[in-house]
Amino acid sequence: MYHAVLTDTAPAKERHMKSLRHAAGASLAVVAVAVSGCTYASEESAAPEGNSSNGGPSSSTEIIGSIKKDPTLAAMVPDDIRESGTLRNGTAANYAPAEFIDTDGSTVVGFDVDYVKAIGKLMGLQVTTTNSAFPSLIPAIGSKYDLSASSFTITPERQNQVTLTSYFKAGYSMAVPKGNPKRISPDDLCGHSVAVQTGTAQQTAAQQKSKKCTEAGKKPIDLLSYESQSDATTNVAGGKADVLYADSVITGYAIKQTSKLEALGNITDASMFGVATAKNDGGLSKAIQAATQKLIDDGTMKKLLTSWGTEDGLIETSQVNPES
Repeated sequence: MYHAVLTDTAPAKERHMKSLRHAAGASLAVVAVAVSGCTYASEESAAPEGNSSNGGPSSSTEIIGSIKKDPTLAAMVPDDIRESGTLRNGTAANYAPAEFIDTDGSTVVGFDVDYVKAIGKLMGLQVTTTNSAFPSLIPAIGSKYDLSASSFTITPERQNQVTLTSYFKAGYSMAVPKGNPKRISPDDLCGHSVAVQTGTAQQTAAQQKSKKCTEAGKKPIDLLSYESQSDATTNVAGGKADVLYADSVITGYAIKQTSKLEALGNITDASMFGVATAKNDGGLSKAIQAATQKLIDDGTMKKLLTSWGTEDGLIETSQVNPES
């Protein structure tokens, strides 16, 4: 996903992730249709834990099914959440393969979704994942959602608003139409059209690159911002934009799912993704950190990420509000 921070006032340094995805092999066209099926006008659809694995690899369903409740971790969950029996996750389901709508047109799937289900199992909680517009997520944490796992890059700006617990790492990367017909250099995007998802770190980065272009007396970047990542990808694949700029995991997934794109340059700006909880979350972030670390230490996290082709994003240590 990308994702900017909030409503998003922070310099949306955001979603970026690494690797390829979804060994299940849905085509990019199918993913695009699935994503477009969850318009923000219809704003959200809640998917109970038991029903939201349909679109993921069968192996991830089996992995999550094998996880048992950990009494120590369950005891760390704030009383109100434990008593409700439900962990409410908010996400913007248009950022495959992290979070996106399955081919049924309603179920939210992706490796972020599976990850939250896994920590929910350890805590003894049912998980619901609600699809909503990205800018609406952070303002709703602590009221509408207990947490949000939506490919948030950990930045100081976000940490001023929410607590972020690390669980994944990724970078930025670019793609161009196959063969790079315009002979674009990753170091010089001046005068070229660059497609991004609205509110992402890459949108902010492209704006900064464009400013440097004008300062150097060159043409600015023609920045094309789309609400949906699939729209950004489709327009580059179709030749309507020159460059796709997104989190590395998103770009890698797009390249894998279509024969019309190729990578441009290397992955840059590697940083951590964090699960967002309220600033005063009653200890929920500590429970999430402990659960995440358990998944890392016992190998479950690696298995889950591998089932989605995103194992390059595996981290060794989860932290609450790590230095970004």
